[in-house]
Amino acid sequence: MWVLRAVRIDDLDALHDLVKSATRGLTSLQLKRDQLLDRIEHSEFAFSRSGPSPRGEPYVLVLANQQTGELAGTSTVYAKTGGYQPFYAYQLVETEHISEQLEVRQRRQSLFLTRIHDGPTEIGSLFLRGKYRGHGFGRWLSMARFALIAMRPHRFADRVIAEMRGRADKDGTVPFFEAIAGKFIPIEFAIADALSTVSKQFIEELMPDSPIYLNLLPSKIREGIGQVHDETVPALAMLKKEGFIETDFVDIFDGGPMISCETDQIKAVKRTRELTVKSILAEEPGGPKAGGSKASGSEKHIVCSTHQGFTSVYTSVLIDPSGGDVTIDAASAEALQIGIGSTCYVLGKS
Repeated sequence: MWVLRAVRIDDLDALHDLVKSATRGLTSLQLKRDQLLDRIEHSEFAFSRSGPSPRGEPYVLVLANQQTGELAGTSTVYAKTGGYQPFYAYQLVETEHISEQLEVRQRRQSLFLTRIHDGPTEIGSLFLRGKYRGHGFGRWLSMARFALIAMRPHRFADRVIAEMRGRADKDGTVPFFEAIAGKFIPIEFAIADALSTVSKQFIEELMPDSPIYLNLLPSKIREGIGQVHDETVPALAMLKKEGFIETDFVDIFDGGPMISCETDQIKAVKRTRELTVKSILAEEPGGPKAGGSKASGSEKHIVCSTHQGFTSVYTSVLIDPSGGDVTIDAASAEALQIGIGSTCYVLGKS
């Protein structure tokens, strides 16, 4: 049985093996073993802390096979960007310039380096092994983050952002980085982007404050600003369906768009309901009944509990339309460590 749960220290070896298989474009996962251990420890602290306000810690989730211990995927919610180190982004600004002498009116676009100190919550670092794609696991990894936010609203900011992966050439070269940041930070894109998840000090030290005028950039670079990598198109569409909209900010390394939504307006957050377990069945409610018929009114949902910080399953449930009760199968109830009368959280269908 697969469960999506909070990461644990004893997941280190399996998670390290998982992230090593991530493509070079997923730079937030290009972490050394000691860096990954540090992230896991911060995540364990995040799930255990009792403080009321959001801080900058990561909430790391892993998709685990309970029988084999294999990890098929991971995703993360970063409670708050900024803090002791600012969050950096380029803001796309348009200005108008007029020359009466030449009778010329011109609109110019520029990129301004922006530092955000008291920033929003960020979702990111989602990766799923290739052999498990196409079975709903990717959506589960993504949507469960919103259930987590709904379960602990005081731990997250009032706005959520996602930095979407920008365009890259087939050989892995990132044109935006080569044209701008790479001129000032003389290391490979993958190394720079990965290091920025550990410390952003080098950005402050090396990146110029002066605006970058788009007029001076090649047309290929200009046209790619705010556009996503081909592999990121489905993820962008899914998040837009949940209420996220594009902003005038882009990533300083690959030029990918930053999308944003007020936390309480994210549709998946609003669809997450706190329910009481009414009954537990031997099999999933959607399974065959006597005579070969199917139970009516049941469909698969993401169901979550606070067991070990956060645990979720993807299973068929029966929700009482007249109240706050739910019927669930025994295997899922055991994984979630809930019983009759327990509280669980169900993320409804869109």
